[in-house]
Amino acid sequence: MTDVSRLSINQETIKQWSLPELTEGCVKAGIDKVGLWRGPVQEYGVERTAQLLKDAGLTVTSLCRGGFFTALDPAERARALDDNRAAIDEAAALSTDTLVLVSGGLPPGSRDLHGARERIAEALAELGPYAQERGVRLAIEPLHPMFASDRCVVSTLSQALDIAERFPAEQVGVVVDTYHIWWDDQAAAQIARAGEGGRIHSFQLADWITPLPAGVLVGRGQLGDGSVDFRAFRAMVEATGFDGAIEVEIFNEDLWARDGAEVLAEVAARYVEHAC
Repeated sequence: MTDVSRLSINQETIKQWSLPELTEGCVKAGIDKVGLWRGPVQEYGVERTAQLLKDAGLTVTSLCRGGFFTALDPAERARALDDNRAAIDEAAALSTDTLVLVSGGLPPGSRDLHGARERIAEALAELGPYAQERGVRLAIEPLHPMFASDRCVVSTLSQALDIAERFPAEQVGVVVDTYHIWWDDQAAAQIARAGEGGRIHSFQLADWITPLPAGVLVGRGQLGDGSVDFRAFRAMVEATGFDGAIEVEIFNEDLWARDGAEVLAEVAARYVEHAC
């Protein structure tokens, strides 16, 4: 390995590890940044997690996830807002300034993409000031179009920025995730647009491999195994002045079945080989 000073290991990349194992493994590997997920953090305890990472000298680069704003039922929408306020509070307790949002898919029976996106904006109008007061930025993550129906009606950086730009950059920005946008011929222009507005709140790496598994959600590839030009994306992002963490977030059952320390070492080596 050479320079891994900006590398952040997303918790889901080594899902087989507990939080203490992830903490110990990163410290041993000389990696001082992690991205976390709410489920395992809640299970371990938010305050307990915060203390564990603080004692180890680890920085939390993001918390995933908030979002799912697209429901039509008023009661369901109210519950989503309450859950997102809780997520913001958790992010603040973990001393991370970035809450990643998976915005939500189409409600059952609906075909109204525009209406769903407008409900996302309505939710952000309520949540943005709440987050800013707590030092947390909301980061809209566009997901690949194959997830538009059930997980995220925001499929491109352009769509994400069209929503984010309604709000101050200190409140709402975007996630640049190579897995989801590598195919988009407008990605370079939209990364520049996001950077100009100070809205790149998170930069994440995962490769696109085919054929996709039956459960496409866990089809992210190890860096270098697929179609993504990571150096090109890093150059685009850094051309905007972004100098923050570079988070590797891979959902892959083959990686989860392996020894965690082996996976961590491989991720770091692939990061240096393909993204530095």
